[in-house]
Amino acid sequence: MAPQPSISNGTTTLSTLPLTNTLMNKFKPAKIFKGSVESQPASPGRSPNAGPFHITGISFDDRGDQVVTAAEDETFRLYNCKTGKPLKTLKSKKYGVDLPRFTHKNTAIVHASTKEDDTIRYHSLHDNKYLQYFKGHKGKVVSLEVSPIDDGFMSGSMDKTVRLWDLRAPTLFAVAVNHYSRILLYDQANFDKAPFLVITLEDPTLALISYPPRPIYMTSMSFSSNGKYLLVGCSGNAHYVLDAFEGYLLAKLEGHVGLERRNMSAPPSIEPAKGNSGEEVGWTPDSKFVVGGSLDGKVFIWDIQKIPTRSGDSDTNTPPLRIAPLAVLDGHPGPSRCVRFNPRFAMMCTAGAELAFWLPDSSGDAEEIARDLLKKRGPS
Repeated sequence: MAPQPSISNGTTTLSTLPLTNTLMNKFKPAKIFKGSVESQPASPGRSPNAGPFHITGISFDDRGDQVVTAAEDETFRLYNCKTGKPLKTLKSKKYGVDLPRFTHKNTAIVHASTKEDDTIRYHSLHDNKYLQYFKGHKGKVVSLEVSPIDDGFMSGSMDKTVRLWDLRAPTLFAVAVNHYSRILLYDQANFDKAPFLVITLEDPTLALISYPPRPIYMTSMSFSSNGKYLLVGCSGNAHYVLDAFEGYLLAKLEGHVGLERRNMSAPPSIEPAKGNSGEEVGWTPDSKFVVGGSLDGKVFIWDIQKIPTRSGDSDTNTPPLRIAPLAVLDGHPGPSRCVRFNPRFAMMCTAGAELAFWLPDSSGDAEEIARDLLKKRGPS
């Protein structure tokens, strides 16, 4: 087995360890970047709950060697995951920057705009130039994902459309409308046809908390790498895991504090809202665990390996399996608004007002060392 990840003289040593329940409990911040966001200048009429600027999006390249962040200070910053050092800071004061996503080249990203208009921009990190503009959205872009297999990418907007694009030419392939708490699944080969599955996301356990139940506000969606599950990130204090083939609501992930508020002192709202990020929850690359952030700064890890299967007709009155976190990790300063796991290595990034690199602690506890010694000795 490869050596455990460690940090020495500011250099991160990464390895490809299998992710187990024990290992996931050992993650700790290995490095915190204090200057990862500029200070917010004082301004008249500013809300007392506004707080400092936050990082709103993070993305790893395909190899897991680099991570890029986008922040409310209108900068995006590139870091080397192996050395644990910042590489460059680029500014986008004219257009703003949000939802950065690496393309399949580690020198280029696509990102949403926060100023001027709602154009998606294709940007070269190598020479800090825009390569292409993708126009069409008439509202803020709140979701952006690059296809894992080709040069396509998909965007979702407050204009109630989802658009499919191709990096090779700024041509619109498909537009879908997302109504309320419904998820529409399309076959890309038949994107001009009706969706092959329409899922109504209803959680009967919400009626046990308040009546009428609080509406579900979806902020992100991502498929597991094995293709079995669809993770639906939401504002409020729950995320959901669905069967990606039949649409069954399988599990409800609980325990965290929702990120629709700016900070813990801000009063909660009855009305759901996206909040300041839709980047707070995601998969580990082996589809075994979900990692997520929280308003109180903790990082949550949920074990998805024992989710029950379902069959037969879909019944929205069937409650999902409620999953408590496998681990609750401390160490992130301030709200953990963005959480992403490295696609290649046993490493995790969290971001908010600061950026943190997380690695599993290589020091074993006494019980674990004793178990290893017994295994080596074998039966007596």
